Amino acid sequence: MTVLVLGQGGREHAIALAISRDPAVAAVHVAPGNPGTASFATNHPVDINDAEAVVELSRRIGADLVVIGPEVPLVAGVADAVRQAGIDCFGPGLEAARLEGSKAFAKEVMAAAGVPTATAVSCVNLDEVAAALDRFGAPHVVKDDGLAAGKGVVVTSDQQAALDHAAHCLDAGHRVVVEEFLKGPEVSLFAICDGQLALPLQPAQDFKRVGNGGTGPNTGGMGAYTPLPWAPDDLVEQVGREVIRPTLAEMRRRGTPFQGLLYVGLALTAEGPKVVEFNVRFGDPETEPLLSLLTSPLAQVMRAAARGDLSGFGGLEFRRGFAVGVVLASQGYPGTPTTGGPITGAQAPDGGPDPDVIHAGTALAADGRLVSAGGRVLVALGHGETLTGARQAAYARLARIDLPGGFHRDDIALTAAEEEAFNAMSEPNGPSAKDSRESPEDGGNQG
Repeated sequence: MTVLVLGQGGREHAIALAISRDPAVAAVHVAPGNPGTASFATNHPVDINDAEAVVELSRRIGADLVVIGPEVPLVAGVADAVRQAGIDCFGPGLEAARLEGSKAFAKEVMAAAGVPTATAVSCVNLDEVAAALDRFGAPHVVKDDGLAAGKGVVVTSDQQAALDHAAHCLDAGHRVVVEEFLKGPEVSLFAICDGQLALPLQPAQDFKRVGNGGTGPNTGGMGAYTPLPWAPDDLVEQVGREVIRPTLAEMRRRGTPFQGLLYVGLALTAEGPKVVEFNVRFGDPETEPLLSLLTSPLAQVMRAAARGDLSGFGGLEFRRGFAVGVVLASQGYPGTPTTGGPITGAQAPDGGPDPDVIHAGTALAADGRLVSAGGRVLVALGHGETLTGARQAAYARLARIDLPGGFHRDDIALTAAEEEAFNAMSEPNGPSAKDSRESPEDGGNQG
């Protein structure tokens, strides 16, 4: 099988790397890719939002499967064009991609499907926003209805800040969704869907705020880990029953079956799991640690989903242990990041590519040096039989990498690792991490 992955970030690097491990895959191509994907795949300088260019490239390389990584080409309908060309494509069509393209539409689907989620109001002017803020009270949750690269959400107790964010969204021609605040730790659950059946991955948690302890503005994500030792044992089953299957049924009822990756962002509230948001592609940076543990043949599973029949797969399998990913970011992120800085130490000790260093925003300078080319630059992965061990491995790997002005959070998975260590020393009937469910990202509808 020849597979083409569309995208250039850490998510696409991780997807392409996992696909390359599938024994049915003979060749992996990435467009446009990055220096990390170039170490094991063939990169192509193509505009992935140009459906005709994507179809032409797919035909030229003889792609059997096209995997669309980012949300923009999905919302633009690139998956439809690829399928119309007779090529299997993993990713929802334009209509189904509205689950991410419009938060108001996603709320309509959730309501129709009976999915538990925050009460919300869709607003088209500041007066409506102000009334909704007064209705729900603080903390205020204000979301850009359209795509915002993971930065369209403001959670604040400052009503003026909430109004300012809403005004910015409205000035861009977007509606604004104002929601009630959901209190509880957030969980990311991905599911590979064929329109009717879904294969969930194991839960993960990402860290959205830029600073330690969940401080500072939202980002695209500063790190993630999986699995979650504090999550309820039946969480995946419950979310499949109450969220994923009803959503797929509602999308079929609307005549727009969902085939691709459904991301369910959850808040584990006192009343049970509630949906913070839907996305229609793999989330970043959760994808990096999640797929590093996946042992199932990813390309074969994706192709089956693209063809509308996952019945041949009983479930996804993961190797034992934990994975932690820590993002190295450029100075100035998430505002205006400094780019072009030289990166050293990103290779393996033998000088070859390190499969546990995932490239997110890198490029090669004219002299061949690796340099930063975005806000989130690299993701350092660590693995271990314990969460503590996985954290240590991730931070040890990150310590070998240097980027002038670069920074990272020091507390990715820290609370859960501390609970793990406490539980290991406690008596069998002592406190359990599953009782506390604490995390630095406790609540906030941050999706």
